[in-house]
Amino acid sequence: MKSVEVYNVCRNYGDIQALKEVSFLTDRGEIFGLIGPDGAGKTTLFRILATLLLADSGSVLVEGLDVVKRYKRVREIVGYMPGRFSLYGDLTVNENLNFFATLFHTTVKENYHLVENIFKQIAPFGSRKASALSGGMKQKLALSCALIHKPSVLFLDEPTTGVDPVSRKEFWHMLNTLKEEGITIIVSTPYMDEAVLCDRIALMSEGAFMKIDTPANIIRDYKNRLLAVRGENMPSLLRDLRSIPFVKSAFSFGAAHHVAIEERLSDIEALSRELSKIGHTGFKITEIPPSIEDCYMEINRIL
Repeated sequence: MKSVEVYNVCRNYGDIQALKEVSFLTDRGEIFGLIGPDGAGKTTLFRILATLLLADSGSVLVEGLDVVKRYKRVREIVGYMPGRFSLYGDLTVNENLNFFATLFHTTVKENYHLVENIFKQIAPFGSRKASALSGGMKQKLALSCALIHKPSVLFLDEPTTGVDPVSRKEFWHMLNTLKEEGITIIVSTPYMDEAVLCDRIALMSEGAFMKIDTPANIIRDYKNRLLAVRGENMPSLLRDLRSIPFVKSAFSFGAAHHVAIEERLSDIEALSRELSKIGHTGFKITEIPPSIEDCYMEINRIL
């Protein structure tokens, strides 16, 4: 039996289609990532999975339980960490932990091994109000509360948004530890570099799944030759790159423009000649391997 089963789920907000026949299955103990920008439909999907929102059509099973017919039982076996900090800001760290433990008829100590690494970091702030914590500490407290009853499935909606790089790295280390405990984790993120940390990912855009596969397979399926182009006038360079006939796509990525070309039709020298004809000088072109973000942009462009 699969851990989470989603079949043809649709959800509309008036004329806006937030989810368009979304379907996927996850195995037990799998980290499944929902990858996409704001507005892709990730939060709506999480609310349906966590029994907080009804789908307009389709069905969802969590550990074999229908999220509509058996919603009370589903809430007992899942942990949900929404994108916005939703704990009680006027309660202290310890009071929040004890409150959620009471809700699930357990104690903080009963499943302490699940949150031990996190708890050691937030323990010094036990008497501090949750609203006074830093962003990273708030997320660690929220994760501790979501795990307090040892859920079978953990839903994490953009848990590292606004968190510093060190805390992000620690957070993902914690997720891998939870995976080893057999907990299924469905996590969303707008950060493409976090996608490679998942077992499988679904690339989302405008409420639909564009592709589901392992990060390695998605990168392997990238068919273009990818070049990084740097120059003196980057805005002008990007505009002119997009005007070259054999350039399939060109997007700004940090300090460089990533340019996809079809290998059979062109090469670095050909692109250099075209830029020189237009009047660009002092530019540098290097070939680079594709990232998940490059793959996302290409798939989204084609669809």
